[in-house]
Amino acid sequence: MWSLRTAALGCRGLAALRRSTAGYISSRTASAYIQGQSPEPRIREYFYYIDHQGQLFLDDTKVKNFVTCFKDKHFLVVFFSRLRLNQSGRYQDDFPFLSLCGRERNFLRCDDRPVVFTHLLEGTTGDQELLSFCGGAEKLTAAFRPEALYMHPVSGRVYHPCSERTGGVGLVRSALAIELSPFFVYGAEQSQSGQPTHFLWAGQEHTLTNELAGSFPTEEESSGQEGGVG
Repeated sequence: MWSLRTAALGCRGLAALRRSTAGYISSRTASAYIQGQSPEPRIREYFYYIDHQGQLFLDDTKVKNFVTCFKDKHFLVVFFSRLRLNQSGRYQDDFPFLSLCGRERNFLRCDDRPVVFTHLLEGTTGDQELLSFCGGAEKLTAAFRPEALYMHPVSGRVYHPCSERTGGVGLVRSALAIELSPFFVYGAEQSQSGQPTHFLWAGQEHTLTNELAGSFPTEEESSGQEGGVG
């Protein structure tokens, strides 16, 4: 079992925070893997999962909750600052994102999106407000663009742009989305079950661009995908 270290984490610190596990075939994917496997000399591979609350776990953790998720801020900053689309040729279908750290390949799959915005950080005087993601506090942020918030018409989940390196779309955690919900404005002919048209923020009414709408399948496509799930 990997020992827990309290020293500042670098790339080797990623491994220091892991608990080694026995070989496990992911119950959600068809890929077989062993945590810490070495497909090439001096290369190690690890497999992770992030839920819709922005909590990161080893993928084969059986009970996923706040107790078992990774909480070390430095670890999370290192992991997510290096995250990108998986174009390695390994596990791309089941783990579409990859965080490289030295000789480690850290594969990630997600419940929804790999970037989950968890907190809105107030800017100092004259500074733009920031959305913090995935437990990194002020170290992992994106500039808050009120007009770019997008409420999905089917799921009701709220999304916000993030780096193209991680897919361009981040999920807003439900608790934060609830805090923001009173500021959505709906058309006169629409109820709150419809699509908002504006967002009131900092004394301004921002017209929602819905620029993220094209990043999601159409309602017809979604219905077809859901129908194919056993």
